[in-house]
Amino acid sequence: MLIEIEYCVPCGYLPRATEAQTRLLEEFGNAIDGVTLKTGRKGIFTFRADGEEIYAKPAQFDIDAIVASVRNRLPEREGIQPEGRDLLMGKRH
Repeated sequence: MLIEIEYCVPCGYLPRATEAQTRLLEEFGNAIDGVTLKTGRKGIFTFRADGEEIYAKPAQFDIDAIVASVRNRLPEREGIQPEGRDLLMGKRH
């Protein structure tokens, strides 16, 4: 699964986009193909999983809901278990 975050450059959404990118990579690691950032304009802040929109501004931003949506889209065998998963950068939760 490839996740794309399209964000408005003039609006200054880059910090929020990179924080979300980091969170998704830490949560899912190798279970996803990647999280890409795509520059945009006109207030856009949208998340897509394999091309399907899973979040779009002006809906209230909730990274936990986005993470849950991604988790629900992963096949059962690839899903990340909350207990004992190894995350990037040596973190363990």
